[in-house]
Amino acid sequence: MSTLPNCPKCNSEYTYEDGLMLVCPECAHEWNSNSEEVNEDVLVVKDANGNVLQNGDSVTIIKDLKVKGASSALKKGTKVKNIKLVEGDHNIDCKIDGFGAMSLKSEFVKKI
Repeated sequence: MSTLPNCPKCNSEYTYEDGLMLVCPECAHEWNSNSEEVNEDVLVVKDANGNVLQNGDSVTIIKDLKVKGASSALKKGTKVKNIKLVEGDHNIDCKIDGFGAMSLKSEFVKKI
């Protein structure tokens, strides 16, 4: 009986080989069986200028943004402190003074 490594994503012991790839039936993660190092999925979010953003960064809005359900828009130049990066289309969660909790797209902000 051969011993295959546990899944690097969910640590499941029920991995199996599919050609050159290893597959986890529990989380559907696939990885190369020849690879020595484990590549974790790292969330990389870049601002409008291509700078890499990190949790806790401060950013500035570069374009007036209409806010659904609000009477006014977020104005260009609004500073946002202590952002949190998340996966999805709107990949920045933050709190903006006067608006509250918001989700923003990274393409409409620049790092301060």
